[in-house]
Amino acid sequence: MFFEILKAIVFGIVEGITEWLPVSSTGHLILLNEFLTLKVSEAFQEMFDVVIQLGAIFAVLVLFFHKLNPFSPKKSQAEKNGTWTLWFKVVLAVLPSAVLGLAFDDWFDAHFYNYTVVALMLIVYGIAFLWVEEKRPAGAMTVTEVDGISWRTALLIGAFQCLALIPGTSRSGATILGGILLGVSRSAASEFSFFLAIPTMLGASALKALKFFLEGNAATSVEIAVLITGMIVSFLVSIAAIRGLMEYVRKHKFSLFGIYRIVLGVIVLGYALVRRF
Repeated sequence: MFFEILKAIVFGIVEGITEWLPVSSTGHLILLNEFLTLKVSEAFQEMFDVVIQLGAIFAVLVLFFHKLNPFSPKKSQAEKNGTWTLWFKVVLAVLPSAVLGLAFDDWFDAHFYNYTVVALMLIVYGIAFLWVEEKRPAGAMTVTEVDGISWRTALLIGAFQCLALIPGTSRSGATILGGILLGVSRSAASEFSFFLAIPTMLGASALKALKFFLEGNAATSVEIAVLITGMIVSFLVSIAAIRGLMEYVRKHKFSLFGIYRIVLGVIVLGYALVRRF
């Protein structure tokens, strides 16, 4: 059990870092699963890879609690109304991916959850980040604060999130890139992406956990300990990752993440070819 807990810590660290950076947590977890295998059932592993995200969600809630709390006594009525409006925009934005996810979740997993697709998506969106950062005019940012995101823009960012149903795309990568293309600043797009993750990841985690139990599976004591450990570590690492990303995007472009995605994609693609032969 001791070694499984150590492995869970590693998984939590990787999840906590990659969930918020636009580099695809799924792509990293697929690679990690190849080299650091947990001694758990296949059904539990599939559920674990998603539910471990709950720790990352709580990090957002902790870091942005005041901003996301419409009941704060420190807020004026206008500020409370603004918070409710932000929440409604988040709910609106999550609808496209929720509808597609519920309808085609198993289909996407069956057809796209493989090394080749992950590698290609890493490379494609890596190139997209480089292209956008290079071609976007200096004055293209029309929205610099998350509260300034319109209902239309929120819905369109939510549509971009649908792209993340394909493994390797990166949920944060798709939504941040979509926000930038729609004229939202890097920091505002990143922040909205964090908020959008709350209902998205809660829903995805609930769906995977429900499927796990409805299919007659049960978690052992070791598996439960592994999951709890992974979520706790993911929470702690996410706190640092989110703070670091917000500080980084205030001064830098996303080009570095684009380069990283391309390099990782080539590595994954190479590894997939080696495994095939």
